[in-house]
Amino acid sequence: MMHTLVYLLIVCIVIGLIWWMADYLPVPEPLNKLLKIVTIVVGAIIIIYALLNVAGMGPALNLN
Repeated sequence: MMHTLVYLLIVCIVIGLIWWMADYLPVPEPLNKLLKIVTIVVGAIIIIYALLNVAGMGPALNLN
């Protein structure tokens, strides 16, 4: 369980850094929005996968 919490913390930090980078770097507006949407979708899939693992309903994360 502790490994999953650390995994989720790292995922949230990476998502936050990508989000910040999309705002900070001077990228054109359509690319900026596309990067944010892709980040949200991929982050949500990773977080749902990890939470299903905690609930015992998903495939096991091999975090060792």
